[in-house]
Amino acid sequence: MFDPQYYPFASRRNLVYAHRGMVASSHPLATQAGLQILHEGGNAVDAALAMAAALPVVDPANNGVGGDCFAIVSFRGEALAGLNSSGFSPALLTRERVLAACPGAKEMPKRGWLPVTVPGAPAGWAALHERYATKSLQELFAPAIELCRGYALSPDNAPILNTCTDLFAHAQDPVLRRWAEGFNPEGRTFRAGDRFAWPDMGQTLRRLAESHCRDLYEGDLAARIDAYSRESGGLLRGEDLAAYAPRWVAPVHTSFRGCEVWELPPNGQGMTALLALNLLEALPLAGAGEVDKLHMMMEAMKLAFADALHYIADPAYMRVSPEDLLSKEYARARAACITDRARVYAPGEPLRGDTVYFCAADGEGNSISMIQSLYEGFGSGVLVPGTGICLQNRGACFSLAEGHANVVAPRKYPYHTIIPGFLTRDGKPLGPFGIMGGYMQPQAHMQVLVHLLDEGHNPQAALDAPRFCWTDGLRFDMEPSFPHAVVDALRRRGHEIRVLSGGQYGRGQMILRAGESWAGATEPRADGSVIGF
Repeated sequence: MFDPQYYPFASRRNLVYAHRGMVASSHPLATQAGLQILHEGGNAVDAALAMAAALPVVDPANNGVGGDCFAIVSFRGEALAGLNSSGFSPALLTRERVLAACPGAKEMPKRGWLPVTVPGAPAGWAALHERYATKSLQELFAPAIELCRGYALSPDNAPILNTCTDLFAHAQDPVLRRWAEGFNPEGRTFRAGDRFAWPDMGQTLRRLAESHCRDLYEGDLAARIDAYSRESGGLLRGEDLAAYAPRWVAPVHTSFRGCEVWELPPNGQGMTALLALNLLEALPLAGAGEVDKLHMMMEAMKLAFADALHYIADPAYMRVSPEDLLSKEYARARAACITDRARVYAPGEPLRGDTVYFCAADGEGNSISMIQSLYEGFGSGVLVPGTGICLQNRGACFSLAEGHANVVAPRKYPYHTIIPGFLTRDGKPLGPFGIMGGYMQPQAHMQVLVHLLDEGHNPQAALDAPRFCWTDGLRFDMEPSFPHAVVDALRRRGHEIRVLSGGQYGRGQMILRAGESWAGATEPRADGSVIGF
């Protein structure tokens, strides 16, 4: 029998062109759900919502009903609109409670009830639907509900189901063991091509469609979450769910190589990519050799993270404004820190004053950049019995350092990693882009945009290009497709490099205007697909 994960030869994907509409996601079945809605007369947001409901079914480790979502929407020539549908921490969650449960801890736990935050994704779906959609949620969720009856597991998904089953089945926390009992009661070893059905999730999606997603916040699903939390030692309560509402926000941007690059403002980390692009603009990137260019990009990314991890938090707790951080003058001052040697950087002083990405566009020129996540594989590992809802562990991104802007606190939004991106030129929409992957996301945004806008590659080539991933200190992972001589030269400059295949380098999609048509590209590192008509 052949190995569905063995690909010994280089392959190539071509750009996809279409003029009536286009959809792209990290799973072909979710992409088909979006295309179906476009064929039935839906707009770009309708198609995105169909994919948003289907992705938790076909890629359940990376996103779900119990997670969050963010979006940037270009609609009917209006100004770009941003949606932040990330959840806040429970009212009962305090730093003291965490330290009492985890004596001596230096960082938030990643599994169990403590890192659970309110699920924001369903409320975000409802907000997008109310503002832009043309079809009912019952129509938009129908493809996802049908998939719950059974679909074939992909080569990417089967291994992570096995990994999480083994991890949670042998965990000390009984709540995690109950995940294994509920999600995989027979202890199956999943293989690519196996049929997987999920009736509990199908019923949950029906409840959400019928209630315009309110059931999760004030109905039967909310009651089940509250009851299970109380029974098993959680802090999340029905009052937290009922108090939640998503937030419409104004995207922030910077200019780079003749385009405007748009991200969402904090609590998301999208500004990290903008900070890095500002630094690159202040450096002699154009015309630099491959080693010099990579070195500047790697140092710019570390500098950007030094500021982002220090300053970005719930906006109510931030000590500097996004405008201060994105100042071109500040970027020039920070860029002066970069030499020809690798360094570790401290935060500057600004001037005062596991995830899925998907996108859609339609024949009317509307488009949407959207991303949703549980954070790590199946999030917290807390599976609400009988619902298929696995709650996210986004609270793991809080700090435990007393006095830090991002320190854990009640009803607070944590530093958030998921970031949808959008491009315009002279204020006119070009289209959506995004790359999932935790802290890799702004790194991938920066690298893909350098290939696209600085080097002039097409969207597919920009996604295909090899990537690096900063981990911490001077340490980077780099894909094996980088030339050995380049890796050796970077090591001589002080970078500590591990050449690693299959690492966390992100998985992305992009749909951009190309004359009267749309040009779409999808990630070669995943099961992604882009389809147009």
